[in-house]
Order: sequence, then C-alpha cells, then structure tokens
Amino acid sequence: MKNILFVLLSIFFIRCNSDLSYDLLIFDGTVYDGTGNPPEKFDIAIKGDEIIKIGDLKKAKALRTINANNLIVSPGFIDIHTHLDPILKLPDCESHIRQGVTTSIGGPDGGGPNPLGPYLKVLQEIGIGMNVGYLIGHNSVRKEIMSLENRKPTKAEMNQMKSLISQAMMEGAFGISTGLKYIPGNFAEVEEIIELSKEASKNGGVYTSHLRDEGLGVINSVKEAIYISEKADIPVILTHHKVIGKPMWGRSSETLALVDSARLKGLNIMLDQYPYNASYTGISILIPSWSRAGGQKEFLRRLSDPILRDSIKNQIIFNILNDRGGNDLARIQFAKVDWMQELEGKTLKYWCKLKGLEPTLENGADLVIEAQKNGGAKCIFHAMDEEDVINIMKHPQTIIASDGRLVKIGDGHPHPRWYGTFPRVLGRYVREKKILTLSEAINKMTLMPAKAMGIDNRGLIKEGMKADITIFNSKTIIDKSTFEAPHQYSEGIDYVIINGQLALENGEFNKIKSGKVLRKKN
Repeated sequence: MKNILFVLLSIFFIRCNSDLSYDLLIFDGTVYDGTGNPPEKFDIAIKGDEIIKIGDLKKAKALRTINANNLIVSPGFIDIHTHLDPILKLPDCESHIRQGVTTSIGGPDGGGPNPLGPYLKVLQEIGIGMNVGYLIGHNSVRKEIMSLENRKPTKAEMNQMKSLISQAMMEGAFGISTGLKYIPGNFAEVEEIIELSKEASKNGGVYTSHLRDEGLGVINSVKEAIYISEKADIPVILTHHKVIGKPMWGRSSETLALVDSARLKGLNIMLDQYPYNASYTGISILIPSWSRAGGQKEFLRRLSDPILRDSIKNQIIFNILNDRGGNDLARIQFAKVDWMQELEGKTLKYWCKLKGLEPTLENGADLVIEAQKNGGAKCIFHAMDEEDVINIMKHPQTIIASDGRLVKIGDGHPHPRWYGTFPRVLGRYVREKKILTLSEAINKMTLMPAKAMGIDNRGLIKEGMKADITIFNSKTIIDKSTFEAPHQYSEGIDYVIINGQLALENGEFNKIKSGKVLRKKN
C-alpha cells in the first residue's frame, strides 16, 4: 500500500513539475505588448512555438531562461515591405533578424514570385530564418501575360490576369501589390488595377501600392490609390510613402490630409515608411517609361532615332531637376553596378569627372542613358526632406517598414535601410529626437502591421500568440549602417526569438532556420 501511495505521489509530483516546466522563460523585462499601451513588468513562458503563460513566474522552471532586467521585451518586428528576392541564396535572413525582425512580407512594388504556390513550397523545403509571407505582384502578372507592352489588356488577357491573382490568393498571398511607377505597371490604367484588386478583395487581401508618382504627381497618385480602395472595396497601404524632389518638399501635409479625409469616409487607408531621406531603386526611374516599352531591344532602337533620343534625354534632365535627381548630380549615388563595380558608392557627378566631363545636367543625362545601355544600375537618390520623413512617421496610420533587401556583408553598396531600419527608429527617432514614444514605435512595428496584413497570431505579447519576441536595450539600440559605409549591423538588440527558438542570443546569430512560411487564411 505504501509503495502504491509513493508511486501515485511521484506521478502527481512529476505532473505538477511538468506543468511548471517551460522551454524558455523570460523574466524581469519591461514588456511592451505591441498594443501601444504603457509597459508592464511581467515574465513570459514559452513552450514550443507559443507564449503559454505571462505573469509572475519567478518560481517556474524552464529548460532555458533569459534575464531581461533593464531590457525591453517586445513582440518581434513585422516588416510588411521586404524585397525577399535573395532568400534562396540567403535563407538564414541574418541581415533582417539582426534588426529584430521576425516576420517579413515579400512581393512589394508589383514584383515577387509568380506562380506563388510552388515558390512557397521550395521555401518550406530549404528552411528559412524568419517567417515570410507574400503579396502577388501586378507587374509580375502583367509581364507574364502581356510582356512589356504599352497598351490595354484584351478581355482574354484581363481574364488571364484575374485568374493568376485569384490563384495566388488561394495559395496564400496576403494581397496584391502594384508598382505603378515601373514598367509594365506604369502602362496600366486605373480600371485594370481596380478589376484585379477586386480578385484580392474577394479573399480578404490588402492592396499595397508603389504610387504612380511620388514627385510632382504625388497628390493625384494618392487620390488614385484612394479611388482604387473605394471601387475595389479593399484596404490600401501607400507603401514607402514619401514626397520626392525639391519642388514637392513640405507637401506631405497634403498627402496625409487626403488619407485622413478618406478614412473619415470609411475607407481603410494606411501607409508604411522607412526612416531615411533617400530612396533606392534602378537608375531607369529617371528614364521615361514609354521609351522602355517592349524591353531593352526597343529602348536601344528608340535611342538610335535622334528625335526620340533627344526626347528621352530631355525627360531625364527634367527628372534630375524635379524628381529623384534632387537637382544635383551629387545626389544620385550608385549602389549596384555589375558592369563597373568601382562606381559603387560613388555619385553621378563623380562619374562625369571620371570621364573628363563637366558635371552638367546634360552630361549627367547622357551617362544615365549609357548606364541603361550597359544593363542598368541600382542607385540611392538623396532627394527627400527630413521634415517630410518626420511628418509622415508621426501619422497614426503609418507603419514602419524597411523596403530593404536581404543582404550579405560586403555585397555591393546597399541602402542602409537594409541593415538598420528598426533600430534607427528606436534609437534616432524615439530616444534621441523624441518624435515617437517607445510605445508608439513598437506598435507601428508589431501589432499595426500584423493587423494590416491579417496576421492574427503574431505582433502581440499575449498568451496563445506565437513566440516571436525581440529583446533590446532602449539606451543603446541604434543603426550603424550609413550611406558611406552601409555594411554594418545595428547595435543594442540582444535576443530575437522566432517561433520559440533563439535566432539571436546575446547578440550572436544562430543559424537555426526557425522561420515558417505564412499563408493568408481565406
């Protein structure tokens, strides 16, 4: 009888201990739960990939513990605008995880994989460092059906594009993205975008838009996006919202007023933003889109016509004066130049001098044409005003997103946002400039983007949520990457937990590939 009683007590004791035994316990941290509410002090217990207990857990047992005393405990950052193209070569996602990012959404600006389903299956098979989901890109779809033709789609072509959008949504896309500044998206009329967006709307998707113009035409472009939201009955995110070019500096107050007005009418209009006053894209952004219709062969053919070449050059000069050129060749900085790597990090003004040319707008335009003839180049355009950056950041509907690309140390001369977006906001704009409170900033990086994308189990520290958590020192967190020396990881992030696993531990990166492929639930 005594033996039976001993066994029963032993089983009871083991079960009680089992109930108190967790895989990971975070204690003594200052917790910002993602809602924007003031912080609280409580402990967090993780089992498997979930947060299963919060509160005073000092007596609890765990396989591993993290003492977060004097540190901030936050939901993992969610980056809803990420260029994930290199993920097959960089599946560990180190450059993003080191920023505190636990989830990224790819396929922005109208690009990304198509078809989506098989691509997501490959990512699942190879394993990935962080959670990733995708939008379906309008440019990718249009290019497949219509190549780079500058015309309206036929009824049959429209039906084909609708079918591809619908298929992608069924395969887990979180919505549709457009790149209306780029080809072939620039050739699409608004009615085409509305009809295709309806396919995403049917399945609860979101519409993210690289506007048709972010410079002189930004006001009308914002109005177009709002019109699409109304007619397609779909939430809209004005992606990497900015105003480009000196003539437009200060006009963010007008674009934000348009957002406020639309929301008062019941439309769900949001924004995302990176915290820098310079953009990054191909040098072809300075070249009129009509001249590139049909692809590189047609572009070269048009250049051989003196009248057309003159028209192309004049438009480039106009764009250097009024748009991304910032009215100064020194504001155009080369970032990725496969055919002349010594230009990386240098400016268009430098290239003029290197070739023995006066750094005039005319000579700059000729070199832009030469660059495109050589296969193009990626550039950083220093053509935004800091006051607009701050104005947009403070707006209550602005989400922080990087517009960054996965990158390996030493590869090219990238935009510093690829390494530093989230730490820059927390260090520069929260701690130093006090533009946002820490609660506001974390909300803009966690629960806001989760809700915007319809990710219902991340972005919040709460029992039952997935265990994606970033732990950082609010007194030291800062970006280190600069426009002059971009290949530098940020500082001040101590731990990044992805699905309950330590991807970053005491500042050291673990190549554990604990990310998951996320699919929109239909």
